[in-house]
Amino acid sequence: MIRAYKFLMRPTVRQAAALAAMLADHCSLYNGALQERRDAYRHASKTSIKYGQQSAQLKDIRGFDRERQGRWSFSSQQATLRRLDKAFAAFFRRVKAGETPGYPRFRGVNWFDTVDFPKDGDGCRWDATPHDRVTRVRFQGVGHVKVHQHRPVVGKVKTVSVKRESRRWYVVLTAGQAQTEPLPKTGSVVGIDLGIANFLADSGGEFVPSPRHGRKAAAQLEAAQQALSRFPRVHRDKRTANHRRAVDKVADLHRKVRRQRLDHAHKTALDLVREHDVIAHEDLKIRNMVKAPKPKPDPDQPGSFLPNGAAAKAGLNHSISDAGWGVFLTILHAKAESAGREVIAVDPRNTSRTCPECGHASAENRPTQEKFHCVSCGHSAHADTVGALNVLRAGLVRRDANPA
Repeated sequence: MIRAYKFLMRPTVRQAAALAAMLADHCSLYNGALQERRDAYRHASKTSIKYGQQSAQLKDIRGFDRERQGRWSFSSQQATLRRLDKAFAAFFRRVKAGETPGYPRFRGVNWFDTVDFPKDGDGCRWDATPHDRVTRVRFQGVGHVKVHQHRPVVGKVKTVSVKRESRRWYVVLTAGQAQTEPLPKTGSVVGIDLGIANFLADSGGEFVPSPRHGRKAAAQLEAAQQALSRFPRVHRDKRTANHRRAVDKVADLHRKVRRQRLDHAHKTALDLVREHDVIAHEDLKIRNMVKAPKPKPDPDQPGSFLPNGAAAKAGLNHSISDAGWGVFLTILHAKAESAGREVIAVDPRNTSRTCPECGHASAENRPTQEKFHCVSCGHSAHADTVGALNVLRAGLVRRDANPA
């Protein structure tokens, strides 16, 4: 089992400058490799360049540019080229599937914030000073950087990454661990229905309120973004001190909301995993749910469009993104796997329109967002609780049909 750890680094001023230079040079390598692929394919020969060919050029690149590319880890540069290769592989996969291709784009220095080291000990070393009570990580070309290690790392460290978030630097580790002992059986099963008004409702009639972290910080974020918009768009090196403070303010607010959302997702998922052996949830296609509605051309007035509810849909999309369903489900699956619990995703269609008593399915069964009233048998309940009950039943049917 692989587990990730993220720790705050405390570099000196000189080390922070070296880390920034490392990101900039890896960004330059990424963009150069992308340009080479574009130029080769635009040639009359339609040549396709692969990772192996570009990786073989690294030795010459490092020898030619010793002051920049030559001072960083060879393995980390290979990882950057692999990242580009994965971007092209995903592009061709989307083309074959008939999806929006999304051709790989050049990265600006401000948008290239991670450098990966595929192996601990190759260009980097976690806990490089074990004799010292202060944890340090060593990077080639940077030195020994202090780390605020707030919890122990269990298992053997496999990969190390450097990540920049605004003014802060983080080290991200992945460690291989033996399979942990599963939690004791509780004999409980539950279905959950994710929502906006309530973060989730379970089949037992309990509700988890929606924290709405983004909405609570909206006023502060709007003011910070308005202050930032007064500065001209210039390169990072040409920003004034006030401009940098405005940028940092916006980034700090976004980071705070993101961390609050993660904290809520972790705690909610942990409660479910501790209390239930089987957890069923809707198999939500969140990317499709937050798509903007297509425009409706007005047949009577060419060039004009009819109302399509885009404004209302934008508000709903914002609420869905603020709830963080995707992050929560990812964390729930990871915690369940570690605890030996079973998580089942079921088809969400008609789960909130089907009566759990008589099985009658109709849109009329749900007269309002919260109320469920079956027009066939008269059963009444909260609509989210009904959805959770139907999700649980569908999950148990699927589990029985496909026994482990």
